[in-house]
Amino acid sequence: MAESWSGAAGPAPGHVLGVDSGGSGLRIAVARADEGDARPLASHTSQEPIGTGPNGMDAHQLLKQLVPAAQDLMRDTGARQLAAVCVGAAGMASLGTELRAELPGALAEAFGVRRLALAADAVTAYAGALGQTPGAVVAVGTGVIATGTDLTAAGGWRRADGWGHLLGDCGSGAWIGRAGLEAALRAHDGRTGGSAALLARMEALWGPAAELPGMLYPRADRTALLASFAPEVAVCAGHDPVAADILNRAARHLVEAAAAVCPTADGSVVAFTGGLLHLGEPLLAPLRRAFDELLPHARRVEAEGDPLGGALRVAAALATGRLLLPTDEKLLRVTR
Repeated sequence: MAESWSGAAGPAPGHVLGVDSGGSGLRIAVARADEGDARPLASHTSQEPIGTGPNGMDAHQLLKQLVPAAQDLMRDTGARQLAAVCVGAAGMASLGTELRAELPGALAEAFGVRRLALAADAVTAYAGALGQTPGAVVAVGTGVIATGTDLTAAGGWRRADGWGHLLGDCGSGAWIGRAGLEAALRAHDGRTGGSAALLARMEALWGPAAELPGMLYPRADRTALLASFAPEVAVCAGHDPVAADILNRAARHLVEAAAAVCPTADGSVVAFTGGLLHLGEPLLAPLRRAFDELLPHARRVEAEGDPLGGALRVAAALATGRLLLPTDEKLLRVTR
């Protein structure tokens, strides 16, 4: 195990560590706890995602990347001790058994830190987008998950979707990409509902249509490959009604997820966050229309920040005794 920082003399007060672990890798940052928005002083990014084993996400692999990178950041920022840490991870809710068992003791040994929050990435996305205010957040990229809370212990967290590309993630990048490829193959077969435009884009990227299944199905990254076709659907949406319909349906799915978790009070705030929003107006325009129709009592706001910023916000709130977000055994587990 790495050297302990718990006995370091003259600690700089109020530093916290935020961690965002997702399918694209690991991001880590250090911030001051006494700043309201916990802006990162320094950050580190690794392109190696954390794998999974029989007990879920691999805690030892995460620690192998996290501890030395965090030590470097602490040296760079002059942080001799950490007041709190928040680890946000994709899969924490369903695959976080090993992380919850191993991280508290390992991080206490490495950094002398006792205040620790282990959060699902949906919770850090929420904190990054809305901070500690009631509302709902839909985090949408390759997959999609919606979370909402009224900040009461009784209400807790509401969750919708996040069930993966085989069982859900409706409206996500993978969902859009799969729907676009289906439409392309329908056109190849001569079936109704096909799109010649999407077929042309698919074959320009990956070759003859008949070879796509053999290329796609054996790949471990097939979900990401599906999502990589979503921008092609967006490009075609301006002149192809099939592509436009896919994005209209995707937008409606995203708003339905928001509606399922949104507090019922009039004026509740809702934010959408994540890389899929970079598709721009082909998705955003139908998203606005669906929002006005399905959530007339709510108010859409722009997300303030991303999941790494949310992890820093949670850590800072925990360090200063101002954590308002409801705790949950799987979505937001806190040790003090």
